[in-house]
Amino acid sequence: MAARSFGMTLGPRSLAFRVIAFSTGWAILALIVISTVISALYRQASERGFESLLSAHLFNLIGSVGVSDAGVLTGSPNLGDLRFSEPDSGWYFSVEPVSGGVTGEIRSTSMTRPIPPPPVSDVPFDPQFQRSYLIDGLAGEDLAVIESEFVLDAENRVARFRVMGNRTELEEEIATFERRLYTYLAIFGLGMIAINAMAILLGLRPLNRVRNALAMVREGQAQRLDGRFPAEIEPLANETNALIENNRRIVERSRTQVGNLAHSLKTPLAVLMNEGRAIGGQKGTLIAEQAAAMRDQVDHYLKRARMAAQRDSVIYRAPVAPLLERLVRVIEKLGRMKVSLSLPVDEVVFAGEREDLEEIAGNLLENAMKWARSRVSVSVVPATAGSDGRFAIVIEDDGPGIPEDKAREALRRGNRLDETKPGTGLGLAIVSELVKEYGGVLRLERSQMGGLMATVELRGAQ
Repeated sequence: MAARSFGMTLGPRSLAFRVIAFSTGWAILALIVISTVISALYRQASERGFESLLSAHLFNLIGSVGVSDAGVLTGSPNLGDLRFSEPDSGWYFSVEPVSGGVTGEIRSTSMTRPIPPPPVSDVPFDPQFQRSYLIDGLAGEDLAVIESEFVLDAENRVARFRVMGNRTELEEEIATFERRLYTYLAIFGLGMIAINAMAILLGLRPLNRVRNALAMVREGQAQRLDGRFPAEIEPLANETNALIENNRRIVERSRTQVGNLAHSLKTPLAVLMNEGRAIGGQKGTLIAEQAAAMRDQVDHYLKRARMAAQRDSVIYRAPVAPLLERLVRVIEKLGRMKVSLSLPVDEVVFAGEREDLEEIAGNLLENAMKWARSRVSVSVVPATAGSDGRFAIVIEDDGPGIPEDKAREALRRGNRLDETKPGTGLGLAIVSELVKEYGGVLRLERSQMGGLMATVELRGAQ
C-alpha cells in the first residue's frame, strides 16, 4: 500500500520512491565499503603495532640477559610493562639455554608454568634466526610468539629468547573498535538517508504543486496553472497552459459549430414542416411527421455531442444543494405536495453543467411527484473513499413503484408503462442518457416507502 509524504504518494511507481531507493541503496553500499576499508586498515595498523611491540620487547629482553663465567643465565629483565608481572595475563617472556655449557632459565613472573614451543620442524627459523607462531596460553587465550636464538658470548654459548603477547586481547580491542565504528556509521547513515530523503521530497514538491494546480483547473477552480515554478518545471507548466488554452479553443469552436449547425438546420426543417401541413393529406402529414422526427433527432444528437465534449471539460462545476433546494420549491408549488429534502453538511459539487444536472434531477422529481400518493423524499449522499469520487442523489416516493422486470423497459425512449397518467415517456430515458454521457449510473429500485427509489451516481468535483 502506498504511503504519503509531503503530499506525494510513495510507491514502487513513484519517482520520489525510485530516487530515494536508489540513493539509499548507494548510501548503504558506500557505508559498507567505508566500514570494511576502515576496519581492515585498523586491523592492519593494530597487528603491525602489536608485532612491533613484541619485537621491541624481544630486543629489550636480549639486551637484559647475559651469561656468567660458570655458564649460568643472568639478568633481571624489566620490559616496562606490568602485564609481564601479572600471573596468567597472557604476556610472558622466557630465556632458555640452547647450546651446551649454559644452564638456568629466566621467566616472567606472569608465566606460572612452562609453555613448550612447537618443534622447529613445524615452525622453522628464518635466516635471522627468528620465528613467529601462535600457541595456546595458560588461561586459554591465543598467544602470538616471537622467538630468537642469540649468541651470548665469545664462547658461542646460545640461548633462546621468547616474548609472548595476548592475541585474544588484540582481537577483542579490534572487535570493540569495529562495533563502535559500525554503530557510528549506522547512526550517520540513517541520518544521511533521512536528510537525503527530505531533500529529495522537498525538491520534488513543485511537482505536487503542478498536480494540485491541474486538479484546480480540471475542477473549474482555475483557468490555467498559476504560480512560480522551478526552472526545470516551468517549461512543463507553460506547455500545459498552452495545451489547456488550445483545448478551450477547440471546445469553444465545437460549441460554435454545433450552434451554427442547429441554427442552419432549424429553418429548413421548419419550412419542411410548414410545407407538409400546407400540402395536407397523407403525403403532407408524412412530410410533416418526418421533418419533426428529423428535428427531434438533430436536437437529441446535437445535445449528446455537446455533453460528450463537456463531460471531461476542465471548466464546468455545479453546486448540488442550491439547485435541489430551488427545484424542490418549484415542484412543491406545482404539485401541492411536501417534499422531504436531506442534504449533507459538506458541500457537494457536480463535475458538469448546471443545466444538465437540473434536467436530471427535475425529471426524476417530476416523475416521483406524478406517481407519489403523499410523500416524496430527496437526499444527497456525498462521495466516500471507495466511490471513485462519485456522489449520489436518491429520490423516493410512496407510489406504486416499478416492478424489477419492468425497470429496463421504463428507460426506453417514448415507452410508457401506464397510459392513464399524462406524459411523453421521455423523462426517465432522458435522465438515463444524460447520466450515461457523464459516466454515471442510474438505478431504479424498490423504496422503503413502498414506491420507486431512483438513485443517480455522478462524478463530483473537489
